[in-house]
Amino acid sequence: MRRPLAALLIFLALGPLPGAQHVPVRPVGAETAAARPLRFPAAETGMMRFVRGWRLVSPHRYFGGFSTLARLGPGHFQMVGDNGHWVRLRIGADGAVSGVQMGAIPRPAGQADRKSLRDVEAMAVDPASGKTWLAFEAINQIWRLDPTLTRIESRSRLPAPRWPSNRGPEAMLRLAGGRTIIFSEDADDDPRGREALVYAGDPAVPGTKAFRFFYDAEGKGQVSDAAPLPDGRILLVHRRLGFDPLFTTVIAIVDPADIRPGAVVTSRSIGRVPAPLAENYEGAAVAVEGGRTWLWLVSDDNFNVWQRSLLVQFELVGLPPARVPVKKARDSKKAAR
Repeated sequence: MRRPLAALLIFLALGPLPGAQHVPVRPVGAETAAARPLRFPAAETGMMRFVRGWRLVSPHRYFGGFSTLARLGPGHFQMVGDNGHWVRLRIGADGAVSGVQMGAIPRPAGQADRKSLRDVEAMAVDPASGKTWLAFEAINQIWRLDPTLTRIESRSRLPAPRWPSNRGPEAMLRLAGGRTIIFSEDADDDPRGREALVYAGDPAVPGTKAFRFFYDAEGKGQVSDAAPLPDGRILLVHRRLGFDPLFTTVIAIVDPADIRPGAVVTSRSIGRVPAPLAENYEGAAVAVEGGRTWLWLVSDDNFNVWQRSLLVQFELVGLPPARVPVKKARDSKKAAR
């Protein structure tokens, strides 16, 4: 980070500490995992009601470091770590884990096997086709993978001017209308806010046009992930570093109607993760079941022994209404044709 205090906090949070070593190198291990339930009572903070959560553990060397999350179906999740490895698993109502699959994100021919080249920080999954889009922070690229996560179908660099390698694409979502929105972690020193991109088409296809806008978090922290809400709005996860707790996670909503080329967009906070569950949350997914809206968050343990890979579930309650409901907006467009 550019500011000395922020840089110190980042080092303390994400770097080595005396007496707090990274997880020792261990054998690759079996593709197994377990979910240890979190002992925290259901509670509301703002418009978020904590439902349940687990600490995810595995003997596998590459399990952890999760910076992305997608919900593939009831109890079925896909996560990708910033080490370039993915995990798919199912968690039953009783917390039993099954169907664990793990693998490495494929590399283009000739690409070196370096962590900086496989640092995945954002993901979007198309529920219809099963295809996955990944955003790589250090190399400023978007890739589209096939449903098995074994083949790169297309890849493209972000448009110039590109974002700094350590402050690049951090959150990505695909809206129902086909647009893809990508938020940088901390790109640009513009006083209006941090840069973000809007693609009208597939961002993994070279030559796809995009325009820029600015996001002003208004002190909520840096954006660490994004997910579409059922009414068409955007849910943003913010990470702010401090001392007690070390990580504060603030959830907010952005109205995409505010997004235009060069616009400065702000958000409305709806709640935060309770302090006893504080962790480095970097992945988010939203689902609707039984007329209720659920938010899932996963944390990045940075492969530190003093951090945890947590998967937590909240119900979103009492959300402010969208200014223009999605269906009404679509009907208006049809009538204008």
